Amino acid sequence: MDHLRDVERLFGDDYGILTFTGENIRRRLSPAALKRLDQTVQFNEPLDEAIADEVASAMKDWAIENGCTHYCHWFQPLTGATAEKHDSFLNMDGEGGVIAEFSGDMLIRSEPDASSFPTGSIRDTWEARGYTAWDPTSPAFISINGGERTLCIPTAFVSWTGESLDQKTPLLRSIDALSIQAMRILRVFGTDKGVHRVQTTLGCEQEYFLLEEDAYQARPDLRMCGRTLIGCDAPKGHQLDDHYFGSVPAKVQSFMADVEARLYALGIPAKTRHNEVAPHQFELAPLFEGTNLACDHQMQTMSVLRKTARDHGMVCLLHEKPFAGVNGSGKHNNWSLVTDTGHNLLNPNDKGPGHLQFLTFVCAVVRGLDLHADLLRATVASAGNDHRLGANEAPPAILSIYTGAELERVLDRLEAGEMSDFKHSTKLDLGTSAMPKLERHPGDRNRTSPFAFIGNRFEFRAVGSTAVPAWPNAVLNTIVAQSLDDIANMMESKVTTDMDEETRCHAIIEVLREIYSEHKRVVFNGDNYSEAWHNEAEKRGLPNLKGCADALPAMASQKARELFSTYGVLSEAELEARLTVLYENYSQVMQIEARTLLRMINTMVIPAAIRHQAEVAEAIAATDAAGVDPASVRGRLTDLTARLTDLEVACLEVESILESLPEDEEANIRRIQDEMIPAMNRVRSNSDAIEGMLPDDLWPLPTYLDLLF
Repeated sequence: MDHLRDVERLFGDDYGILTFTGENIRRRLSPAALKRLDQTVQFNEPLDEAIADEVASAMKDWAIENGCTHYCHWFQPLTGATAEKHDSFLNMDGEGGVIAEFSGDMLIRSEPDASSFPTGSIRDTWEARGYTAWDPTSPAFISINGGERTLCIPTAFVSWTGESLDQKTPLLRSIDALSIQAMRILRVFGTDKGVHRVQTTLGCEQEYFLLEEDAYQARPDLRMCGRTLIGCDAPKGHQLDDHYFGSVPAKVQSFMADVEARLYALGIPAKTRHNEVAPHQFELAPLFEGTNLACDHQMQTMSVLRKTARDHGMVCLLHEKPFAGVNGSGKHNNWSLVTDTGHNLLNPNDKGPGHLQFLTFVCAVVRGLDLHADLLRATVASAGNDHRLGANEAPPAILSIYTGAELERVLDRLEAGEMSDFKHSTKLDLGTSAMPKLERHPGDRNRTSPFAFIGNRFEFRAVGSTAVPAWPNAVLNTIVAQSLDDIANMMESKVTTDMDEETRCHAIIEVLREIYSEHKRVVFNGDNYSEAWHNEAEKRGLPNLKGCADALPAMASQKARELFSTYGVLSEAELEARLTVLYENYSQVMQIEARTLLRMINTMVIPAAIRHQAEVAEAIAATDAAGVDPASVRGRLTDLTARLTDLEVACLEVESILESLPEDEEANIRRIQDEMIPAMNRVRSNSDAIEGMLPDDLWPLPTYLDLLF
C-alpha cells in the first residue's frame, strides 16, 4: 500500500508541486489579482502592472516556503541553451538589518549583460544593456541543483533597443500572428462564437542515448563534442531489431522513473518511455501543451535528463548522431491548432462546413510548406543534424507532406471541385474469436516522411534532438499564418453573408481547389528514402538542401525578410542576427570537432599504431630469424604502414583547411561542409581501419563494443 500511496501522490498532490500554479497561486492572491492574472494567461491580455507587487510577494513567499534563497530570470538566448543569473531575496531594511524582498519591478524586468550572449552583431561588445521581461503565460518554477533550490521565472530577452535576442520572443509573436489569421477563417465559417484565440499545441518526442559515465569520461570526443569522432562499428548494431520497444534494463528504468518524478513535480506531463532503435537509445514523450509552455518544458526536460543521468552514474547524450553506423536521435515535433474552447482544428470532421473548415487548415499547411520548404529546412539545420538528415534512419532533407491515403483521396476530390466525406476507422478482424476486433485508422503511418499528417496533427520529424523547439515552431506558425491570411482574403472576397449554405460551400471549395492544385507538388505518400522519390522531387522543383551551407542562406532571402516583417515576428535586423549566429555556431562547432579529432589522432591513435608497428616489425624479424617466411605478418605491417601514411596525410589536410578558413560567414561554412568534413571523414576511415588492426590492449579508447554493449 505504501507504493500505491506514493503513486497517488505522484499523480496528485506532488504533480506541479514545484510550479507557481493552481492552488499555490489561488491561496496566495486576492480574487481581483487572481482574475486579472488569469485573463493574461488564458486570453493573452496585457498584464495589469497594478497587480505585479502582489504577485511578486506571493511568489516570493511560496519560493521561500519551499527552500529558495535566490531567484532568477530564466531565458533562452541564442546559444541553444537556457541562461539564468541568480539574485538573493536578501535586502537591507534601512535599520541595519536585512529582509526578504521581491518587488513587482523585480518580477517584471531584470537587466542582464547582453554583450556576453550571441547577438549576431546586432549589438557591439560595448553595448551591454539588455532586458529580460516576465512571461506570465509560462509558470515560474523551482529548480533543484546540487540540493540548492532557486525560483526560476520564464522571461523573454531583448536588447536595450528592443530587438529580440532570444528564442521565446519570436515564438510568442508567431503564435499571435497565427491566432489573428486563424480567427478570420473561423469567422468565414461562422464557428468563432465563444472563441477568443487560436493557439498551437506541441508535443516533442525526445530521443537520447545513455552511457556509463566512466566510459564517457574516457572519450575526449564525447566530452568535447557530444559525439564520437572515430570508432569502428561493433559486430552488432540494430540489425536484429531487438532493442526497439524491448525490455528496459533495470538501471535505465530506475533512471526513467526518477526523471518522470522530477518532471511531474515541475508540472511537465511526461507520458511515454521506451527503448528506441539503436543500442542504449531511448525516448521520452509528453502529453500535448500550448506551444510556448511546451517549448519551456522541453528545455527543462533536457536539463532534467542530463542531471538525473549523472545522479545514476550515467551520461545522457542528446547529440543527433553520437555513433556512426547506428540510428541517431531526433525530436519529433507534433504540432496542431486548437481554439481556446478546446476544439482541435486539425481533427477531421465527417461532412459539411466543419469538414471544409478542416480542409482549409490542411490546405494552409500544404501551401505554407510548399512556399517555404527552404526556410523550414533551415530551421533544423545544424552541425549535428547534418549527420542525421538524409540517411535511411531519418527524414530526407527534401521537405514533403504525407497526408495518408484517405486524406489524399479527399484532397484529390477537392481538386476536382467536389466535396468527399472523410471515412473514419473500420474494424480489423484478427481471425480468432479470442481477440476483439480492433479499430483501424483510415490511413497508415509513414515513418520516412519529414512532415506527416497523423490523424489530428502534423508531425515534423526533421527537428534534431538537441534543438531548441521554439525556433522551428516560430517559423512553422509564421508560414501557416501567411497562408491563412491569403486564404482568408480569397474567401472573404468570394463568400458573403447573404449566401445560402450550398452556395457558400461551392465558393469555399473553389478557393481550396485553387490552393491545393497550385501547391500539391509538396504532397508525397510514398517511400521518402527511395532514389525514385529524390528524382521525382527534383522534377517537381522541390529543394534538396543537404547541409547547413545549402540550407541556411534561405534565411537571407527577400522572401524570408518579407514574411517575418509582415507578420511582426522578426525585423530584418533580428533575422539577420539569427542567421549570423547560426553561421558562427556551425563554424565553431565544426572547428572544435576538427581540433578534437586531430588531438585524439596525434596523441592517442598514432602513438598506439606506432607501438603496434614496432611490435609487428619485431615479430617479422624474429620469425625470419627462425627460418620461417613471415609473409602474412609482413602483409599486416604493410597495410598498417599504408594506413598510417594515409592518416597523417588526411590530418595535414584538415590542419591546412582549419588554418585557412575564409572570414566571410557563408564562404566559411561552405568550405567546412565541402572540404573540411570530407577530409575529417578520411581521417576517420583510416583511424577506424587502424583500430581494427590493433590488439585491444593497445587501443587507447573505449570501443563501440565497450560503449554500446
